[in-house]
Order: sequence, then structure tokens, then C-alpha cells
Amino acid sequence: MPRVVPAVTRALDILELFLDRPELSAREITEGLGLPRTTVHELLVTLVARSYLVSVPGQPVRYRLGMPLFQLGAAFAGRLDLVREAQEVAQSVAAASHEAVHAAVLDGADVIYLVKADSTHPVRMVSAVGRRLPAHCTAVGKMLLSSLDPAELDARLPAQLPGMTPDSITDPRRLRAELDEIRAAGVAVDNGESDGAVRCVGAPVRDHTGATVAAMSISAPIMRWTPATHADWTRLVRDGAAELSARLGYRDRPTH
Repeated sequence: MPRVVPAVTRALDILELFLDRPELSAREITEGLGLPRTTVHELLVTLVARSYLVSVPGQPVRYRLGMPLFQLGAAFAGRLDLVREAQEVAQSVAAASHEAVHAAVLDGADVIYLVKADSTHPVRMVSAVGRRLPAHCTAVGKMLLSSLDPAELDARLPAQLPGMTPDSITDPRRLRAELDEIRAAGVAVDNGESDGAVRCVGAPVRDHTGATVAAMSISAPIMRWTPATHADWTRLVRDGAAELSARLGYRDRPTH
């Protein structure tokens, strides 16, 4: 088997710390990774020399991400039709629902949010593109997990599911039972499982092969979540996910 290069792994670990923080000091990086200070210093010097990190003006031992990372991300996004198409559809669904709309993909046992369209209301949920959350705590994540076969689901899920709120599902048997219901209904709901003040409803996005490659959701503060709005948002997110699926080449087969 090819050998993983430790120095490259550590450099990538440093860059990934910035997914949650716009700026970090050398000390915060050292403490966050538990590496020797001299090792972190050498890695930072190298990353700065290649412009993957830049020093914050006036604060030479604080860093932020550099332009090459934006260029790499833009190159990736430019080749990913899903992101471009999902952003357009999400904006349309957000305009119709007046609530936040997200599109996400599955990565291991987590979801990563690729697209966000903001709510038109002054009171809105806080979220961000690139955010990673446990899949079983979200509507998009449960929708995606429901598309997996039992063996793949078992391979992805940890034995003990972490919780984000008191309403999170932490029992694997209870999760599997809910995934069965989601699979039959074609829609998933987050009942305060990732944020106690927010409710979400999600639907699957399929590609030209019929595979579920993403999920779309509408998210709203609990104060605006009623049986009537839930029904409206379920319809809108189904329609939005179907439109995005069609843009990706999916053709629904008629039933007889």
C-alpha cells in the first residue's frame, strides 16, 4: 500500500481547522492539533510561502486562508454541475417559501452543505455553505441515509450515534425504523434534532441514473412551523428537488 506522508497530512489538518474559524493564531493551531510548536511553525512557514495561508495584517502570528484555496474550490465547483444547478433551484424555492433552503451531500456519516438560499424573514436560522453535521440529525441527512442499502448504512454509521439536541436520535434501531418510514414517504423531517429552535423538511435529489446524489431542505424557526406551513413546505421542497433532479438528467418512470 502507498505510504501516507505525515507532513502532508498535518498541513491539511491545519487548513481544515479554518473550516470553522476565519482566523487562527499559531498557538490556537498548535493546541487544536496537539502537535509540537516547532512542527507547527515549520508547516505554517511553508503554507504561507505558498500563499495557502496569509498573515492577518498587523498580526503576524494570526492567519487566514489564502487565494489558492479559493481558486482550487472554484475549480472544483466549476466542474460540479450540482452546485450551480442547486443554487438556482434553491433560490427559487426560497422565494416561494420565504424560508432558508439548503442542498447537501453525504460524506461518510455526515452531510456537507453545498448550497444555501437565505430566508426573506428578519428572523432566520444561522447556517453556512461547507458546514458539516451528523447526517442522522438532519432532514437532508436522513433522506440521504434512507437511500443506502443496509450493508452500506451499517458501514457508515457508528455504533453509538452522537446527539446534537435532546431530540436527536441516538438509538441506531430507532434511526433505522425512521429511515424505513422516510424511504416509503419520500420526505424527511428534522424535528429540532440539529437545532432545537429549527424544523426542516427534506426531499431527495437524483441524477440521470436514478441514484440519490443529494437532498434539498426547507428550514424555518419553530415559531413559523405549523401544520399548514409544514404541508406547503413539503410540497415546495418536493417540487424543488424534482426540478433539480430533472436538471441533472433524472427522468421519473411512470407507474401503471
